[in-house]
Amino acid sequence: DSPSWRTNPAGSRHRPPLMCSPSLRWTEPRQNQIVLLDTLDQEVTKFRECNTLQDLNSLFTEAKVYHHKLVNIRKEMIMLHEKTTKLKKRALKLQQQKQKEVLEKEQQREKELERERQLIAKPAKRT
Repeated sequence: DSPSWRTNPAGSRHRPPLMCSPSLRWTEPRQNQIVLLDTLDQEVTKFRECNTLQDLNSLFTEAKVYHHKLVNIRKEMIMLHEKTTKLKKRALKLQQQKQKEVLEKEQQREKELERERQLIAKPAKRT
């Protein structure tokens, strides 16, 4: 059998690769290298896109978590606002009630003082 570089499948003769001109010897490997680099570049781009998609998915997941937290905080703030409003109304009502009680006590004391003044014997007028 002859070496594979001597005949191609069709039977025609070729020069051995070392006998080819230097420019022809490097053309095919150079083209293969370019194709390989392009393929590698495409794979790197796909990998980056994949990582970018994972990063985006991660960001969206994180955004959902924080949105949920914000919704809960908002609900809690609304609830706390309602509670403080009710407490303020109750405090005002209690304050008004306390003022009313103090006023009533003061009026009652004045009535008692007036009654005591009226009960005190007055000197009779001489005629």
